[in-house]
Amino acid sequence: MTSEARFKFGENWLDFSALIDEPRIRESEAKLISLMGADALKGKTFLDIGSGSGLHSLSALRLGAERALAIDLDPQSIATTTQVLSKFWSGTNYQIEERSVFDLDPAKEGAFDVVYSWGVLHHTGDMNRAIRNAAAMVKPGGLLALALYGKTPYCGLWTRIKRWYVQASPQQKERAEKLYIRLFGFYMLLRGKRLSTHIANYEKKRGMNFYHDVRDWIGGYPYESVSPAELKAIVEPLGFTLVRSNVRRRSGLFGSGNDEYVFAKQA
Repeated sequence: MTSEARFKFGENWLDFSALIDEPRIRESEAKLISLMGADALKGKTFLDIGSGSGLHSLSALRLGAERALAIDLDPQSIATTTQVLSKFWSGTNYQIEERSVFDLDPAKEGAFDVVYSWGVLHHTGDMNRAIRNAAAMVKPGGLLALALYGKTPYCGLWTRIKRWYVQASPQQKERAEKLYIRLFGFYMLLRGKRLSTHIANYEKKRGMNFYHDVRDWIGGYPYESVSPAELKAIVEPLGFTLVRSNVRRRSGLFGSGNDEYVFAKQA
């Protein structure tokens, strides 16, 4: 892990968790089904690396996961995951642990049917090693589901912005967020779209919230990105085959966004 200043993801997730309700949970479930398949989680063990708000672990349990382990490095994320699962899930078939992906060991924890990490491993400070560690936790015949920032021409610029943001004052951060939203709204207007409509429909993106995602994007440091070819070069030699991907073309001017991948481990 890098010793540099890091974005406090846990604070953002704690703030977001107050917005979690049944419609948001259903949207999260729908996106998980879209990525993994309707029955991919039924009766399966599920490892959520970087649980954040706990929404993904909750969705996996509601979709039939036999057991879930949610881990996160941030204490506030762990507290939020605990709060959300306690509120919305009555079962006891889950564990929540304050841990790093770099501490995972299949010889100790055992392997999982589904290893899932959405928008996390590119913030570890060593994305390639984090991906390999996550892949090592997948059972033979199991699935590795990853969402990682796609590579764009502006990744270098955004790395510098994010590094500045995490060390900026609260007032500077607030001004940066407002400027980003203002410029993004102007950009959408040039494309014949309205920012207000985009924000109103944003909940349908995995049940997330526009303003929390803006803060997450600007502040998300450490930061790395990866192209589909680069990711396949890391994962496929470990005995995996790409079975599904959702890769978008984007300019990267306002953010690279997450590309989604599902790899199957050879039985």
